[in-house]
Amino acid sequence: MYAIIADGGRQYKVEEGQELEIAYRDLREGETVTFDRVLAVGAASDLKLGAPTVSGASVTGEVLGMSQGEKVDIHKLRRRKNFRKRSGHRAMFTRVKISKIAS
Repeated sequence: MYAIIADGGRQYKVEEGQELEIAYRDLREGETVTFDRVLAVGAASDLKLGAPTVSGASVTGEVLGMSQGEKVDIHKLRRRKNFRKRSGHRAMFTRVKISKIAS
């Protein structure tokens, strides 16, 4: 069984037992998080599509901890002006293990 959820402006296809990195949330390790915006729930031969969401469906997961993404390097240059600037950014993510898909 799988589900397609929407969280933080992104859509994820999840299955039970799958580990997922979502946008950072201030949650502690071991807490549960519930995703209510379920766009579709499917099994091997059955698929329920929502308009826009499936009513009564939810996905719960357990927070495993926080992590940081890959570093993104930013280079700025103005030609012929002797201007060079370099900086970087690493986004924070919350790691979640999907525990239950309820349709």
